[in-house]
Amino acid sequence: MMARPITFRPALLVVDVQEDFCPPNGSLAVPGGRDVIPIINELLRFPFVLKIATKDHHPPSHVSFASNHPGATPFVSTTTIVNPANLAETYETLLWPDHTVVGTPGNALVPELDVSRIDAVVLKGTDPRVEMYSAFRSPLRDPPLASAVSDLEGRLREAAVTDVFVVGLAGDYCVKSSAKDSADLGWRTYVVEEGTRSVGGAEGWAQTVAELKGVGVEIVKFDGQEVGWVKELVA
Repeated sequence: MMARPITFRPALLVVDVQEDFCPPNGSLAVPGGRDVIPIINELLRFPFVLKIATKDHHPPSHVSFASNHPGATPFVSTTTIVNPANLAETYETLLWPDHTVVGTPGNALVPELDVSRIDAVVLKGTDPRVEMYSAFRSPLRDPPLASAVSDLEGRLREAAVTDVFVVGLAGDYCVKSSAKDSADLGWRTYVVEEGTRSVGGAEGWAQTVAELKGVGVEIVKFDGQEVGWVKELVA
C-alpha cells in the first residue's frame, strides 16, 4: 500500500459521455457505454477539487466524418490531416460515422449523468480541419493549432490540481489520449477501469492499458487505494 501524496488535489475528468457514444441509439455507440454511468455518478459524489466533463462538439463538416470524403467507409477508410501552419506536420486518422454534431440529440451529455455535480464542460473537436481525441489538444504540436487546444489545462492549473482521474468514453480513443496528455503535461494520472468502455472491447482495452502504463498512467480500480485517497478528503 502506498501512502497518499502529501500534496493531493485531485480532479475528475469525465470524457465524452454523450448520446452518440452510448447504446441504444448512438451513431458511434461504444459497447456497454451506458454501463459506466453509475460508477461515474458515484465518483462525482466524492470531494474532487474540480470535476470536468468534456464533449465532442463537431461541426457537420468535420474532417473525421466519412460522409465528408466521397467513397469513404466508416471504420475502414482513413484521411491525412495536415497542420495548416506547417504543411510538413501530418497524421493519419480513421474516419467515423457522423457523430456528436452541434445541435443534434447525439451531442448531448446523457441524461442519467449527474451534471449538477460537474463544475464545467469543456468542448473539443470544434475545428473542422483536425481530429481531437484528447480533451487537451490535437496531435498537431509544431506549432500547436490554437483552435484545437481547449481550456482544460488552464482550468486544472488554476485549481492547483496535482492528480487527474479519468473516466468516460471511449477507453481506447478519447480517454486514452486525454490520459496520455494529462501525464505528458505533468499530472499524476489515473484511469478508473470500471468507469470506461472501449470501441475495441476487451482486446482494445488490453492494448490501451499497455500503452498507458508505458507512459506512466496508472490503471486503478474504483475500490482501490487511489480512489480511496479522494474519499478520505474533507469536502
